Amino acid sequence: MTSTTPANAVEDTPLPPTVGGVAGAPGSARAAQLVARVAGGADSAPIRMHAPFTGQPIATLPQATDADVRAVFAGARTAQRAWAERSPAERARVLTRLHDLVLARQDEVLDLVQVEAGKARLDAFDEVSATALVAAYYGKHAAKLLAPRRVAGVIPGLTRAGEIRHPKGVVGVISPWNYPLALTAMDVLPALAAGNAVVQKPDNQTALSALWLQELAEEAGLPAGTWQIVLGRGSKIGTALVEESDYLCFTGSTPTGKELAGQVAKRLTSYSLELGGKNPMVVLPDADIAKAATGAVTACFSSAGQLCVSVERIYVHEDIRDEFTRAFVARTAALKLGGALDYHAQMGSLTSEDQLATVSAHVEDARGKGASVLTGGRARPDLGPLFYEPTVLSGVTPDMVPFAEETFGPVVSIYGYTDVTDAIDRANDTPFGLNASVWSRNGRAGWEVAARLKAGTVNVNEGYAATFGSVGVPMGGMKDSGVGRRNGAEGLLKYTESQSIALQRGLALRPPRRVPGSLWSRGMTLGLKALRRLPR
Repeated sequence: MTSTTPANAVEDTPLPPTVGGVAGAPGSARAAQLVARVAGGADSAPIRMHAPFTGQPIATLPQATDADVRAVFAGARTAQRAWAERSPAERARVLTRLHDLVLARQDEVLDLVQVEAGKARLDAFDEVSATALVAAYYGKHAAKLLAPRRVAGVIPGLTRAGEIRHPKGVVGVISPWNYPLALTAMDVLPALAAGNAVVQKPDNQTALSALWLQELAEEAGLPAGTWQIVLGRGSKIGTALVEESDYLCFTGSTPTGKELAGQVAKRLTSYSLELGGKNPMVVLPDADIAKAATGAVTACFSSAGQLCVSVERIYVHEDIRDEFTRAFVARTAALKLGGALDYHAQMGSLTSEDQLATVSAHVEDARGKGASVLTGGRARPDLGPLFYEPTVLSGVTPDMVPFAEETFGPVVSIYGYTDVTDAIDRANDTPFGLNASVWSRNGRAGWEVAARLKAGTVNVNEGYAATFGSVGVPMGGMKDSGVGRRNGAEGLLKYTESQSIALQRGLALRPPRRVPGSLWSRGMTLGLKALRRLPR
């Protein structure tokens, strides 16, 4: 059943024929400058990418071969040795300068992200702000986090022990299309701060955004060759990326992540993976309904729902379910869709035909099996080839595809509950565990519920941005949502090898030649008991 809620308001300002020299013809000067930064691919067949808003060509991109990628890694190893010789403080200053450049030049990349990914401009700005936050955090903290660390030795005064950090070497980064600027920054910048070189493979659809940030990083002082970008399908160059990387960082689907993890494990190298999610939102009975409904719109429909941490399931206490649903549906139906390069539209389009097909299939499966479409539920080719209305479903049951499968689009299902423990159990009843959201007027109660949710990040009275923007805390998934973390100390130190060094003076750690082992053991036992009482 489809409701009669009014269709979404439309901002139909046409996309300018050229945007910052990028959105027009494939041969535009600015696009050509960025494409020229791609490493490898001179002898392979290039591919042409198109703007989601209009279907018009953006750029023609060279595609690397297996041999190209291996040659790029060889060059990166040479660059890495020189980069690692610089002090952590000097490397961090590059990131601080990059922070300033990103903010000063944001208009160009806002246009670029919109044109490549189909985002509303405010969603594109989220990427700018996240990039600046990451650069500032590691610019400020990397030197301290990487500094040699003194620890208590086995015998105080006689054993000097410490830990030092070495860069892994050359880090391979495989980045997705949905957050091309922010996720590039979150993965690449700490790897560079740790003294590594990086070979990145961004998705072809949004490669120019990564190339733009690479260009600014070199302007900020990063030596050429330290961060290199290759393009190509995973089926063609994925093996080389895995075999050549000293550490692999991947963001994408859970099946692909599992396959890559198996390949990396054979080499006994390390990896981090951010994978899929089916993120829940729990609205407690004391929640501020207006604020929760407004927050849910952002949590569900930012970047047209193409966000790893966006909400796809909402559990609302039955006491407030009807009132919340009315408020949420009204706000969703009022969202303005459009492709203008300004801040007027509130939601853009999907990024690819594949995503449009997936979203349409999920909604039609639910509709065909009896779910109610409270608002949305249709594509909008009148606005552009990949637009789809933000959609709210109710009555979704386990036999329907969007009940458990990740849609990764502007579709959310609402469910009622009467017992908070039941809501928590249902929120946790998924193989995924990436992000979650809790809403309550009582901060302590919200925090307590959050701690019971099996997700790597949980936001109280926010959808995702509170943890996403708090760069000092780690971000990542539990269960099938990933391995490892980005951001925070862990997001930097994962790119290093830890080495322990201890210097022993005077007393040896074995008995002298003429001292019986039994006497030595009794003496050490007394010493160990005394050491337990000392501050260490």
